[in-house]
Amino acid sequence: MASTSVTLTLPVLPLDDEVVLPGMVVPLDLSDAEVRGAVEAAQAAVRSGKPQVLLVPRVDGKYAGTGVLGTVEQVGRLSDGDPGALIRGVGRVRIGAGTTGPGAALWVEGESVDERLADPLPGSVTELVKEYKALATSWLKKRGAWQVVDRVQQIEGVSALADNSGYSPFLTVAQKVELLETADPVARLKLAVSWLRDHLAEQDVAESIAKDVQDGVEKQQREFLLRRQLEAVRKELRELNGEKDGEESDDYRTRVEGADLPEKVREAALKEVDKLERSSDQSPEGSWIRTWLDTILELPWNERTEDEYDIRGARAVLDAEHAGLSDVKDRITEYLAVRKRRSERGMGVIGGRRGGAVLALVGPPGVGKTSLGESVAHAMGRKFVRVALGGVRDEAEIRGHRRTYVGALPGRIVRAIKEAGSMNPVVLLDEIDKVGSDFRGDPAAALLEVLDPAQNHTFRDHYLEVELDLSDVVFLATANVLEAIPEALADRMELVRLDGYTEDEKVVIARDHLLPRQLERAGLGTEEVVLEEDALRRLAGEYTREAGVRTLERSIARLLRKVASQHELGERELPLRIGADDLRGLIGRPHHVPESAQDPAERRTAVPGVATGLAVTGAGGDVLFVEASLADPETGAAGLTLTGQLGDVMKESAQIALSFLRSHGAELELPVADLKDRGVHIHFPAGAVPKDGPSAGITMTTALASLLSGRQVRTDVAMTGEVSLTGRVLPIGGVKQKLLAAHRAGLTAVIIPKRNEADLDDVPSEVLEGLEVHPVTDVRQVLELALSQAEAVVTAAA
Repeated sequence: MASTSVTLTLPVLPLDDEVVLPGMVVPLDLSDAEVRGAVEAAQAAVRSGKPQVLLVPRVDGKYAGTGVLGTVEQVGRLSDGDPGALIRGVGRVRIGAGTTGPGAALWVEGESVDERLADPLPGSVTELVKEYKALATSWLKKRGAWQVVDRVQQIEGVSALADNSGYSPFLTVAQKVELLETADPVARLKLAVSWLRDHLAEQDVAESIAKDVQDGVEKQQREFLLRRQLEAVRKELRELNGEKDGEESDDYRTRVEGADLPEKVREAALKEVDKLERSSDQSPEGSWIRTWLDTILELPWNERTEDEYDIRGARAVLDAEHAGLSDVKDRITEYLAVRKRRSERGMGVIGGRRGGAVLALVGPPGVGKTSLGESVAHAMGRKFVRVALGGVRDEAEIRGHRRTYVGALPGRIVRAIKEAGSMNPVVLLDEIDKVGSDFRGDPAAALLEVLDPAQNHTFRDHYLEVELDLSDVVFLATANVLEAIPEALADRMELVRLDGYTEDEKVVIARDHLLPRQLERAGLGTEEVVLEEDALRRLAGEYTREAGVRTLERSIARLLRKVASQHELGERELPLRIGADDLRGLIGRPHHVPESAQDPAERRTAVPGVATGLAVTGAGGDVLFVEASLADPETGAAGLTLTGQLGDVMKESAQIALSFLRSHGAELELPVADLKDRGVHIHFPAGAVPKDGPSAGITMTTALASLLSGRQVRTDVAMTGEVSLTGRVLPIGGVKQKLLAAHRAGLTAVIIPKRNEADLDDVPSEVLEGLEVHPVTDVRQVLELALSQAEAVVTAAA
């Protein structure tokens, strides 16, 4: 680029917040004193040619450092009639020092800027020119300025092309001043390209947003129109069917005002109806309110069933549908008797609370806990609802979700009341000990208010957010293991234990309930197959060994299926009587043979070091064997080894038993020297089953004493009790379940702690008649009762 320049002396024509670039032709109003003064001074100074002025931008009172040499093309009148001048920008001038000149204008000296570029143009500049023309053409086409497109395409010079961007209305004054002061045409063109590109990008975004908004507005308008048309169609249909015209919110208001609701619930419902009337059809709040109002109106707020106060009739219903279970039958009978007396004396509601009940039925599987709930409802004349809690881990399942959530529902308790259709049903909370907890909350904690008789008359569900009176509900909670229920929750419930059935009770249940039901399911008549009582007794005693009757029912079903199959194959004729001796040919050999029925040489206790204990599991009471052995002093290491998946408490009991024998072996006439040098191994068979608890203490002591003395443990004796270091026998739990297990196993004698003697009142009389119970206080009494009197000494190795 050439560096020649010319010095000029020109009058200044200031432009307030405006910029004129070379190549631009602009009209100026001569009514402005400064503009008129500059034009007149230029006219006075010119001798030949056109007058020249210096167009200088003035921003916030400050002059730019570069101006534009302008020629006054014409002086005359503007379109509005005011005097004006038409001035053409010619070239850039760097402003120098001020000087003097004719007229009232400000004169300055300036140096013209030579903007010529070397020829030919570099390739990068050519590409820049093409890019600018493409961008300018795109922008002009969007504005519909087709004539200007041709003019831009015809511009050849880089400097002229860059200055042409000064016409762009989206450029600010500061940007135009920057264009003016940038002397290098290439740099100026780069600025113009950058600003034009940014503007086009912003314009694309704005157009996209405007299109989206327009589409949304059109959709809303279309939806509004369709909804109005739908309302008009519905109105015509209502008039055609002779129905009264009314808005949906008016319908809800009528329903709420006509419903039999408590006063506070009515106020809350009417408040929601007011919100519904104010909300638009498109508002999501409207659908929440409608769903909530529907739930409120469907609940039986003042519906109650009348209790059956025929106490004897209710007891007869319970006895007819369930054998045994006298504890829970007595409790329901007591409840009905108290309800009857309160009703007769007008004491149905005391302190805002009605006479509900909260019972926890705890017992092993198959004893009839779940089916008992339906029988209780039948006996009381109430509706029955079952709520399965097994595996529930979300607190909202009990208390409900906040209704602002999508898909919100009331909790299971409210849904149970709604399903029952009355405010005083019998609600069975099944498997309450299987409730879990995680990051979503603890459902057991949410049940605290539900199952508290002092609080549940004001129960609040998160979805309803109004008080619900649960004080008239009879809650029956079932569980297999009491320890799995949180202590605070168990404290709110009245505990009723169902410890299992005796063999006689199982026979009665099978004859009166299980057999008729399975005959019907197998498609057999009561006259076609007759199952004799001795066959039922053998099924209960030798084919099954459980606290309940679930496996017994499966065995009966299997037996009847076999008979039906053989009849269809032509292998057996009906009617048929099945006795005890026929069972093996139909369903195979027995699975559980009592110890008393086995050959004495084949019994587990036929060798010293094996004792029979009693334990309680989740499936009821069970017989537990304890085996002890001494290692060879030359090959075995000294110390105590325990196997059989034992818990910490049971391991400690084994240590206590060993310590007692070491310290008192001499007085018991036992060779305790063997315990010092030889390793002791105690094993509990069924090693895959975890075991824990202190009640096997005397059993382990007896097994070790039998091993050391060589005297066998009596085969007909089972024992349970905790042992102390001084040899005292301490009380344990689950006496009834353990004695039932001993009776099922065919044992005839049981040793229990003396302090558990009071628990024998809960044991059925037929079980006590078949067992010889020995209450003891000391281990010495246990050894005297349990060990046989054989004098022969059997070595540990034998």
